[in-house]
Amino acid sequence: MNEIILKIRKQLEENIDIKTKESSQKFIKEKIEFYGVKIPIVNKISKNIFCEIESFDKPEIFRLIEILWQSGILEESFIACNWTYSLRERFQPTDFEVFKKWIISYINNWASCDTFCNHSVGEFIQMYPEFLNGLINFTKSENRWMRRASAVSLIIPARKGLFLNEIFEIANKLLLDKDDLVQKGYGWMLKAASESHQAEVFDFVMKNKLIMPRTSLRYAIEKMPQEMRKIAMSK
Repeated sequence: MNEIILKIRKQLEENIDIKTKESSQKFIKEKIEFYGVKIPIVNKISKNIFCEIESFDKPEIFRLIEILWQSGILEESFIACNWTYSLRERFQPTDFEVFKKWIISYINNWASCDTFCNHSVGEFIQMYPEFLNGLINFTKSENRWMRRASAVSLIIPARKGLFLNEIFEIANKLLLDKDDLVQKGYGWMLKAASESHQAEVFDFVMKNKLIMPRTSLRYAIEKMPQEMRKIAMSK
């Protein structure tokens, strides 16, 4: 197991790009650790090494994923996200508590949050929609990443027209959240929902526009026709 982690780290270190290393921190406000490896190369390393371990038992792969999360290094978190999503056909209901633990314990920036939640958590929720209430409960957390996760986990389902009632419930619970990354998260969720339910999302925005943070509002209406955007933005 340690050999696999060491192999990943060696390959990441061999692919450090100075320009990427210098620019990485510009995109994330939180102070994070990173190697400075371009994302396509991180994904290639992730894919190649996953091919060596995909026959392992799922608990063994989960242990490797947790070691990657524990490092606190951005590129290792992306590999953890990729590997989790690669196991999607083996997801089971008990994985919800594992995913929740990883969000609470290890996620510390929007890039890791969105990569993990858009794909792995979103896929899990589509497979096991009975856990939507658990996702809605994330909105009560003091952890900003849990609250953002409640929204961004539904981005891909929202684009498919799924879970509109739960999307509005999450948006209502996060409506007055003071955290700009949470505001952006639920605004993005509403924007995704508007692709299939434009009229309903527009009605939600109009109903709440006097109290809704402008950040969330702008995200929510971004894909709507110009005339609808003008009406929504008017005071």
